[in-house]
Amino acid sequence: MNEKLVCIVGTNASGKSGLAIELAKLYDGEIVSADSRQVFRGLDLGTGKVTEDEMQGVPHYLLDVVNINHYYSLADFQEQAYQYIDSILSRDKKPFLVGGTGLYINAIVDGYNLTEAAPDLDLREKLEKKTNDELVEIIRMRDETILEKIDIQNKRRLVRAIEKIHSGVPLNLPNIPRYEALLIGVTWKKDLLHKRIDERLQKRIDSGMIEEVQNLIKQGATDEFLYRLGLEYRYILYYLQGKYRSLEEFKEELSRAIKKYAKRQMTWFRKRKDINWINMENDPFEQAVRLINDFYNR
Repeated sequence: MNEKLVCIVGTNASGKSGLAIELAKLYDGEIVSADSRQVFRGLDLGTGKVTEDEMQGVPHYLLDVVNINHYYSLADFQEQAYQYIDSILSRDKKPFLVGGTGLYINAIVDGYNLTEAAPDLDLREKLEKKTNDELVEIIRMRDETILEKIDIQNKRRLVRAIEKIHSGVPLNLPNIPRYEALLIGVTWKKDLLHKRIDERLQKRIDSGMIEEVQNLIKQGATDEFLYRLGLEYRYILYYLQGKYRSLEEFKEELSRAIKKYAKRQMTWFRKRKDINWINMENDPFEQAVRLINDFYNR
């Protein structure tokens, strides 16, 4: 029988990190992050990365493992996440996989059978000129089921999938789940989530999120890298380039984009019928504890 893994998933500003830390403290657990941007060093305020104080002594993994401008693949994440989860289990601790990157969660829970292919720079240059819809159609013509494992909003992942197709690397190998997983999803009513997003955004701006991006640029972060990170980093790049008439216009545009992204996150997670959704307005800790106790005792 596979070892057990608890996953806490949710959108931006949903409170999943804080809940996971409290649960990890109760169950003598350690946390593996499943966030595609928090793996990068120096991306702190913009990604909402938990601080050392907020961790409350709970070990966290897969934060700050990649330098800016570097490529980090889904296969890289899966390999490293497996290593940390197995290490946690070997020490008789409880692993918690926590994050909002649905593809990362699925790769671990479903046990994606991933393969790598050498980058094809000539092909990549041609594909970068195409729209996401055009790239999706290229993949669909080859094998529509491939799209189930790709965030079609992420151009880089679409391009990478086509590279693999052209290289002859086998795609859509059968999944091999490595763990028995309990998925707990945190959710808020739409108006309350939007309020949390706005409050969190203002707090991060006040704490120096724009200055964080300025420092990244000084350290050599390219415009392309910041653009591909999306959301906060893309919009702050635009702001620094003078594309907004005021700070208020910038905040309004970024707030709107974060809310749209949160909606896409929920759409992604709702595809999974095995997520146990808990109401964050009604003692989420107690709800989660009941689910976890049942999970460990069965």
